[in-house]
Amino acid sequence: MGYEIIVVGTSWGGLAALRALLAALPGRLEIPIVVVQHRHRQSDDLLTALLQDRTPLHVSEVEDKTPITPGSVYVAPADYHLLIERGYFALSTDEPVRFSRPSIDVTFASVADSYARAAVGVVLTGANADGALGLRRIAERGGLTIVQRPESAASPTMPAAAMRAVPEARVMEIAEIGATLGGLAIGRAPALVTRRRRLGEIEGEAR
Repeated sequence: MGYEIIVVGTSWGGLAALRALLAALPGRLEIPIVVVQHRHRQSDDLLTALLQDRTPLHVSEVEDKTPITPGSVYVAPADYHLLIERGYFALSTDEPVRFSRPSIDVTFASVADSYARAAVGVVLTGANADGALGLRRIAERGGLTIVQRPESAASPTMPAAAMRAVPEARVMEIAEIGATLGGLAIGRAPALVTRRRRLGEIEGEAR
C-alpha cells in the first residue's frame, strides 16, 4: 500500500511523546508528517523548536496554503483548525471542537476525505477523547490507524478512546510506532503487531 501522508494527534504529555517519536524515525522520509498538538491559543513557536531539536527532518509551523512536501514535519499552529487538502494545507478559525482549536478530529476527518486509503492516522497520549472520531473516519476510508499503547502514555484517556472508536487500530509503544512509520516511509514496513488488552483493564488504568 502506498501511503502518502501521516497525521499525528496528541494532547497532555504530547511533547515528550512527539520528541521520542521523531527521534525514532530515520533521517530521511518520503512521506510528510503532520502534528496536531493541543496547546494554548497564545503559544509561540517553542514547540516547533523543541521538535526540531530531536530530528534532522525539517520541522515548521503551517501557514495557510502551505504546500505539502515529502520528508517534512508540519506542526498545526495554535488557535487554528488545520485542514488538509490534496497537496496543501488550509487554516480555519471555526469554533473550537471539544474545546480545542486545533482539533485533532477536524484534521483527521479532512485527511481521511482527501487522502482516503493513502492516509495514516496516529493517536498518542492525551487527557480527552479528541481524535477518536477522526481516526474512525480514517479507518472507514481505508487508511492505516495506529494508537499508542495506553499503559505507556502519560495520559491514557485519548488512546483508550481511540481504541474504543477503532478496535482494529494497531496498538504500539512509541518506539514501535516510530519503526513502523519509518518502514512505511521507505516502503518496507515491519510486521504490524496489534497489542490489545481487554478494554475493561485499560479503562481501569485510565481512572
